[in-house]
Amino acid sequence: MPLAADALLPVTPTLGAVLAVLLLAAAVLAAYAHLVQDDGKPYARAIVRAGLRAAVQLAAVSLVIGWVMGALPTLLAFVLLMFAVAVRTAGRRVTPNRTWAWTAVPIAAGVLPVVLTLVLTGLVPLRGVALIPIAGILIGGALTGTVLAGRRALEELKQRHGEVEAAMALGMPDRDARLEIARPAAAGALVPGLDQTRTVGLVTLPGAFVGMLLGGASPVLAGAVQLFVLVQVIAVGAVLELVARGRLHRREPPPL
Repeated sequence: MPLAADALLPVTPTLGAVLAVLLLAAAVLAAYAHLVQDDGKPYARAIVRAGLRAAVQLAAVSLVIGWVMGALPTLLAFVLLMFAVAVRTAGRRVTPNRTWAWTAVPIAAGVLPVVLTLVLTGLVPLRGVALIPIAGILIGGALTGTVLAGRRALEELKQRHGEVEAAMALGMPDRDARLEIARPAAAGALVPGLDQTRTVGLVTLPGAFVGMLLGGASPVLAGAVQLFVLVQVIAVGAVLELVARGRLHRREPPPL
C-alpha cells in the first residue's frame, strides 16, 4: 500500500523536471522585473543558486537523517546545527558587520521556551521523528521574524536618523530614542504570521500541520502543535530590543 506522502507528491523524474522549469521561470521573471539585492546584484542568479543549493542540502539530509535519529547525542547535535545555520543566515541578512551574531538571541528566545515546554510536558518525545520537524519549523519561523524585524528596524533608523539624533539632543536616552522610531517598523514583521494564523485551515495548511497528518497524527493533535509553531512574537520583541540598545546595527567600524 503506498504511503500518503507518495500519493500526494510522488518523487519521479517528472517532478524533477517540473521543479527545474519552475525555478527557471522564477529566475527569468526576476530578471525581467530587474529585481536586485541590497548589494545591487540581480536576484535571478541568487534564485537559481538557492534552488540548487536547497536540492543538494535536502538530498544530503535525507541520507543522514536516519543515522542522526539513532541516538540522543546525534539528534541534539543536529538540532544545534540547524540553529547555528539559522543564526548565520538571519544575521547576514540583517547586517554585514560582526553584530550579526546577536541574532542568536532572538532565535533562541523564540524557539527554546516552546521546545522545552513541548518536551517537558511530553507532547513531543525526544525522538528524531518528532523533535527534528517541530524544532526545524520553529527555528524557521523565528528566523523569518528575526530577519523581517531586524531589517525593517535598521532601515527605519537609517532613513530617520535625524529624528533619533534630535530626540537624543532633547535628553531622551539612546535606547528610547531608537525604540520610538524602530518599534512601528519592526512590528510589521508580525503581519505575515498573523495573517497565516487568521487563515490557517481555511486558506493555508502549514507544513507542521500537514507533516503531522501524513505522519499519522490526529487532526486535533496536529492543530494543537501548529498553535505553537505560529508564535514569532518573542523573536520580534528580542531583536527590537537589541536594535534599540545598539547591539545589532549596521554602523561601519572605525578606521584603524
